[in-house]
Amino acid sequence: MNTFTDREKAFEAKFAQDSEVQFRVYARRNKILGLWAAELLGKDGGEAENYAKEVVKSDMEEAGDEDVIRKVQGDLGSLASDAEIRTKLNEALTQAKKELAAK
Repeated sequence: MNTFTDREKAFEAKFAQDSEVQFRVYARRNKILGLWAAELLGKDGGEAENYAKEVVKSDMEEAGDEDVIRKVQGDLGSLASDAEIRTKLNEALTQAKKELAAK
C-alpha cells in the first residue's frame, strides 16, 4: 500500500511540475508575440514591455490561443495578417521552449 501511495504522490508532483512548465512556456510565448507586435506598432522600451504584458494577460480570457490572436489582430489591424500572426505565434512557441530549456 505504501508503494502505491508513493507512486501516486510522485505522479501528482510530476503533473504539477509539468503544468507549471507549460504555463511558463505559454506565458513566454505570448510575451515574445507581444514584443513583436509592439515593434510593428512602433512601441519600444517600457511601452513595448507593457504591451507584451497585456498580450500575456489576454491569454487568461478563454482556453486556447484565439484570445491572444484576437487581441493582437485587433491591435495590429492591417499591419499583419491572421496568417502572419499565427506563424509568429508558432515561432514564438519554439523560441520560448528553447529559452526555458536553456535555463
